[in-house]
Amino acid sequence: MLALLELSPITFAILAGVIGLLVGSFLNVVIHRLPKMMEREWQAQCAELNGQEAASTADYNLVVPRSACPHCGHAISAHENIPIVSYLFLRGKCAGCSAEISPRYPIVEALSGLLSAYAAWHFGFGLAGISAIILVWALIALTFIDFDTQLLPDSITLPLLWLGLLLNLNGAFTSLPNALIGAVAGYLVLWSVYWAFKLTTGKEGMGYGDFKLLAALGAWLGWTMLPLIILLSSLVGAVVGIALIVLTKHGRNIPIPFGPYLAGGGLIALFWGQALTQSYLQLLAVP
Repeated sequence: MLALLELSPITFAILAGVIGLLVGSFLNVVIHRLPKMMEREWQAQCAELNGQEAASTADYNLVVPRSACPHCGHAISAHENIPIVSYLFLRGKCAGCSAEISPRYPIVEALSGLLSAYAAWHFGFGLAGISAIILVWALIALTFIDFDTQLLPDSITLPLLWLGLLLNLNGAFTSLPNALIGAVAGYLVLWSVYWAFKLTTGKEGMGYGDFKLLAALGAWLGWTMLPLIILLSSLVGAVVGIALIVLTKHGRNIPIPFGPYLAGGGLIALFWGQALTQSYLQLLAVP
């Protein structure tokens, strides 16, 4: 089987796509529950600091309780949880109460499946290909969590940073010195922007989670990819921010999460960073 995956990139891509669809279903759980788990943990810590007894609550994590409709409590059965297929079969409605199911669920599943398949095709079967798929999953989860809550959980960003450094011990994506400098520089660049903005305006322009995410991307792809990631994420963020203000009357004082644009810039750098950088350098070299 391993020999087949090595010799047939399309087989590996199809397998990765199917697994990506299944993982996408789990990513929906992570996106929904992880912020709630963090909030419960913070409440318990605050109660402890105040000398109060933490409120007794039922177990709530990524496994329990079983997924259910938020409107009627209908437990989601196995055949109702098949990625994309179940959503189409149910016509986007709960089997128990016919309440609308958010289209985000199949969108996340489709993104996970398609990007996993492309990562497998792009890198081939091996350490880089499997690792790239894991990075894709993490960035999808971080993107949607940040959209919802403007949080980038340490429980995802910090393991991602350390995993990037470990993978580059053997040069999976770049050399270890390049990765180490990328992690440090990625954090310090946005940390510097944060403090420059805060000292100038008295306001916070971004969160610490953004520093950690860029540090993680630097650990995976190396410091040479950081300018491209920052440029791409800034351009996309600016365009989307202006569009929200103009088209939807999004208030200028309402914060816009930056993590999704960092994640998008990171994915572009992962797949096409070398080609884009070389093309840019060739343009600069033209007399």
